[in-house]
Amino acid sequence: MVGRATKISATETPSGLIVHIGGLLPALSPAEQRVGRVVLADPAEAAQRTISALAFAAETSEATVIRFCRSVGMGGYPQLRIRLAAESARRPEPMDTRVTGGDIPPGADMAQIIATIAFHDARAVEETAEQLDPDTCTRVVGAIAGAARVDIYGAGPSGYVASDFQQKLHRIGRTAFCWPDAHTALASAALLGRGDVAVGISHTGTATEAVEMLQVAKGRGAITVAVTNFPRSPIAGAANHVLITATRETTYRSGAMASRLAQLTVVDCLFVGVAARTRGRAKRALELTADVTRTGRTGWGRRR
Repeated sequence: MVGRATKISATETPSGLIVHIGGLLPALSPAEQRVGRVVLADPAEAAQRTISALAFAAETSEATVIRFCRSVGMGGYPQLRIRLAAESARRPEPMDTRVTGGDIPPGADMAQIIATIAFHDARAVEETAEQLDPDTCTRVVGAIAGAARVDIYGAGPSGYVASDFQQKLHRIGRTAFCWPDAHTALASAALLGRGDVAVGISHTGTATEAVEMLQVAKGRGAITVAVTNFPRSPIAGAANHVLITATRETTYRSGAMASRLAQLTVVDCLFVGVAARTRGRAKRALELTADVTRTGRTGWGRRR
């Protein structure tokens, strides 16, 4: 029986509160979002502030700070400060001391740009891996391994990740499709049924195309999976299983490389899980496709 969409709480998230807050931020009220941004900008400093100081920095009230604490799964402000202090102490510092926050400041030189992007891309992969729920991944892998057909949807940058996942599954003999055209994708989703799987990939979780396709697929009885950075987003609400990435975009890069790297981390985990579960079939398919592309019946492979 298909379960309800996975719910994420601060205490259940292995990577901790800081990533959890980032994922919940768009679902909070505007005043609570201001508190969240102050906390995320410098968690260690926020842990040292009194509730009055944090409220002042966020241009809001102490009551709003308390509501923020409850919205992110904390019992109160003292618990928030303790968790922030503990997690800040565990988080690695960038090798280049000029890398601060997630922003690339005006006038940054190329060395600073490289250091900032490399640090935050690496953290996106690490934090995504830390917070991926093995039980949810296992259920998704089982569904894909047993599916008669898998449809994968993604728009914009997420479309590249969807295409990559389809190609990977196809190489190990799974019947998988990726539809770049929205109308064709919706038609395909309407033809799914029980035993099929639909995967929607969207960093923000608000991509209308991917959300609609999952809704249609779910209505037809297919198992639906969402890969998103935000657990309270529309696409998460359309999914039976939700896999959360952990990305904080830097300046000029909203929805860009860091989110794709995080999504590809999830995709690779699922792909290897499916391949391991169907080891014999996957191994034969990989060997066959590798041999054909290497030798190239048309002569293309020999000219590479």
